[in-house]
Amino acid sequence: MSSDTPGRVQSQSEPVKGPPERGNLIVVSAPSGAGKSSLAERVLKRVEDLRFSISYTTREPRGSEQHGVDYYFVSEEEFQAMRERDEFLECAEVHGHLYGTHEKPVEEMLAQGFDVMLDIDVQGAEQVRRRVPEAILVFIMPPSREVLDARLRARNLNEPVDVIRRLRNAAIEVQLYVRFDYAVLNDDLDRALARLESIIIAERCRPERGRNRIEAIIATFGG
Repeated sequence: MSSDTPGRVQSQSEPVKGPPERGNLIVVSAPSGAGKSSLAERVLKRVEDLRFSISYTTREPRGSEQHGVDYYFVSEEEFQAMRERDEFLECAEVHGHLYGTHEKPVEEMLAQGFDVMLDIDVQGAEQVRRRVPEAILVFIMPPSREVLDARLRARNLNEPVDVIRRLRNAAIEVQLYVRFDYAVLNDDLDRALARLESIIIAERCRPERGRNRIEAIIATFGG
């Protein structure tokens, strides 16, 4: 084959790069017990350049949870002080405890070109949509009320009255799926994981996400 064939030239040339692209903000929400945290944990191991935003909360650690790994566990006074300083991208009271996403580290990771995933409740997702309209919202849907009930009871972390409260909240939250960009049915963990991964990869292929590099490529054609 001739050395000046298109295939040979392309293989020897350096890839065209433009200025760094800003990452996508991906919000994963679901009723308690629907499996969003399990999905988030697994997809982070499978998708490159995806980072996780660790939330702040006023509740006590559960089981093997660690400060700075699963959550930042803070007092209510500390949390309220952060809220007064407008440090949260979103914050809400969920099942009697306060949760919030610190805005600065999220912004830093996005600016570096990483996609950032938030594992937050529906209230928080709606706040993020108002502040960051281009955020990608994914709702994780449980297969049924009965399955969700069984999952909550299997945790052995919730009192019966707490399970009832979470199911009552879930009945409201599942109706809000239409406000999200995507809905992933978690009837099978592996299948739901593949769907979530596909969403993240597909969003990276939108023209606006790769505009800087695409414009740099077009420039090589004299455009």
